[in-house]
Amino acid sequence: MYSVLICDDSLVARKQVAKCLPQDWDVAIHFAKDGQEAIDALKEGKGQLLLLDLNMPVMDGYQTLQAIQKQGLKTKVVVISGDVQPEAHDRVKALGAVAFIRKPVSAAELHDVLKSNRLLAAEPEESAEVAPLDPDIRDCYQEITNIAMGRAGDHLARTLNVFVHLPIPNVNLIEVTELHMLLSDIETHERVSAVCQGFVGPGVQGEALCILSDSSLGDVARILNISGEVDDQKQLELLMDAASILIGTCLSGIAEQLDISFAQGQPVVLGQHRNISDIIHTGKLKWRRTLAIEISYGLEGYNVVCELILLFTESSMEVMNYKLAHLLEDF
Repeated sequence: MYSVLICDDSLVARKQVAKCLPQDWDVAIHFAKDGQEAIDALKEGKGQLLLLDLNMPVMDGYQTLQAIQKQGLKTKVVVISGDVQPEAHDRVKALGAVAFIRKPVSAAELHDVLKSNRLLAAEPEESAEVAPLDPDIRDCYQEITNIAMGRAGDHLARTLNVFVHLPIPNVNLIEVTELHMLLSDIETHERVSAVCQGFVGPGVQGEALCILSDSSLGDVARILNISGEVDDQKQLELLMDAASILIGTCLSGIAEQLDISFAQGQPVVLGQHRNISDIIHTGKLKWRRTLAIEISYGLEGYNVVCELILLFTESSMEVMNYKLAHLLEDF
């Protein structure tokens, strides 16, 4: 679902702009009363499109545009303001705004601006078809992942003294906006906690997501013989430990088979007790397409399912495909 953030210090203006959005547009609408609130919302992934007023307290529209540029926040900005000075138009365009609309906005004018700038969901700039993976290359990715996740599963099994179910990894080249489709096995009402960790190697970079459902936390505590109340801090420690084992061992196994090495960044907590859509928005990636490898670990006899998703940038595939093609020649 497309996300729109409306930023104006006037409640009436915010409501008026919201009413002018196309009625058949499937969007999630968020609001901010000043630029600082808007920046905070953008950092949370709320606002693929920002409809921004200029004259506001705390942080005005110009300062907001400057902050967006400085912090590299990914959003399209349409300014809606009563300031009709030509210099105001020039300044906001120089600061990255894609359009300027004079207050009060009308539904027809807003629709035309959205359409002309290809901002409507029906006409996204990123609608180009993604070429499927070559079947042989996909098989190679699955095979090296099978080996790597086997090592990770063995590490987890020895640590927890349990039997770990290892599924066939799911390998796809997808649009980043389709990440939620990878998590269709998790019910929409299920709350999860997640950790993200970046990694980089020669010509290869990406991020790893480790996601544990809240319904699994009780059994994880039981496996580890943790008695008494398991508070948020203890749950976070459990998640970080599991993520460290799975991400580190899996990446090490893949790197070894590709004859490269990965440097891993510091793990980042994307959220605790959140729904999947919030996790995905919070962890929104900066690139457009990704090679996604999904692994679902289960523990026999326990209600524990842990999702590990390895995301490689599209540009990384040139190096990885070369490595895999070389392996194919040896078969």
